[in-house]
Amino acid sequence: MLCDICGKNPATVHLTEIIDDQMKELHLCEECAHDKSEAMEQQFGLSDLLAGLSEFGKSSKDEALINLKCPSCQLSYADFKKLGRLGCSECYNTFRKYLTPLLRKIHGSSQHIGKSPLNIKPARSSSPKKRDPLADARLKLVQAIEKEEFEEAAKLRDQIKALEAKANKA
Repeated sequence: MLCDICGKNPATVHLTEIIDDQMKELHLCEECAHDKSEAMEQQFGLSDLLAGLSEFGKSSKDEALINLKCPSCQLSYADFKKLGRLGCSECYNTFRKYLTPLLRKIHGSSQHIGKSPLNIKPARSSSPKKRDPLADARLKLVQAIEKEEFEEAAKLRDQIKALEAKANKA
């Protein structure tokens, strides 16, 4: 069997892509598989995700944001967007105004509530917390991207779109 992309070399890598609930099998040679994996890495890179989400809904650059730097480690906000991680604990305070909306978009909340087992009943005195399926799906998406589980990430992306569409209709 020859490579589906170049058609020259024998296919040694077999890849299954799921896009919009449509499954497609690709049979690739090593060179085309390497190129495809680089393209997927660029598409699903965590730093790219963070940068894209931080710019979501903005039409112009904020001049103060461009010059904003952490006084402790000298990390600029632009560098944070490129790297996808902060330099020190003081960065959280320095970039708080810009991190809060970003955290809401990624996790569904800017407050960390941690995980709790689904099968544990709450104590009588406390009221049960309602789980947010959209926030759960977004958290699972970030985790899948970090683990480089791209098929799972694609399913979660589609699930998030469906949940958002449902929320917008309500």
